[in-house]
Amino acid sequence: MTNSTPAPENPPRPKRITVPKFSALKESTQKITMITAYDYPMARLVDEAGVEGVLVGDSMSMVVQGHENTLPVTLDEMIYHAEMVGRAVNRALVVVDMPFPSYHLGTHKAIENAGRILKETRCQAVKLEGGADQAETIAALVSAGIPVMAHCGLRPQSVHQLGGYRVQRDENALLNDARTAEQAGAFAVVLECVPADIAKKITKHISIPTIGIGAGPDCDGQVLVLHDVLGLNCDYVPRFVKAYANLQEDITNAVRQYRNEVRDGQFPGPEHGYK
Repeated sequence: MTNSTPAPENPPRPKRITVPKFSALKESTQKITMITAYDYPMARLVDEAGVEGVLVGDSMSMVVQGHENTLPVTLDEMIYHAEMVGRAVNRALVVVDMPFPSYHLGTHKAIENAGRILKETRCQAVKLEGGADQAETIAALVSAGIPVMAHCGLRPQSVHQLGGYRVQRDENALLNDARTAEQAGAFAVVLECVPADIAKKITKHISIPTIGIGAGPDCDGQVLVLHDVLGLNCDYVPRFVKAYANLQEDITNAVRQYRNEVRDGQFPGPEHGYK
């Protein structure tokens, strides 16, 4: 007798957010959400949460590797982490930061380095810091078929040149950077540490999405570092961050409880063993 019960169907894969779909979200009434991720399990969770974009940020230099700024992380390290994230994400657009100085060595080298990111991971786009000063590089990457997200305002990779992490207030320069990045072919631009009124003007004056981080509520979307959102940042937390959990305390308490139960002979119990 054959079993007439039909085999369960696999759930349909979520529709992938492509670069054109991401850019088109500017015309939507829905704000765009992005968050960073650096490994498979966290990337899978944030994708399941329904964000539109996942950024494999060079912020890993600080929040994962423990450096004081974003400069030490290498291209090979970015690719290593981006490959894990790319395998985990099924829906969101995955963007990878080009680390310092991987796109400052001429357009051919920038294409080579960005090409490695796309070839060796399942990610769809790169992000680089700069606007007008990086127009030639952005155009060269886009011409080579590599989607680019620009990054204007505070540029963490230029922390030494800027003299620290400072709010950027030059409205004309900021607007020129964003416009030039758009004209060079960028599909979106991050605005970091920009006064809200300036970010609002930029958002109205360009046709590509603006993704704010410390740039007020009127950008087309927002991005934050995952560790900040989860309350896992042990160091200085910027003003623009909002923690939605306190996992630092939860993790410390869980490990402390484990330590105590092992010391007291409570763990492992009979239910944790084999016969």
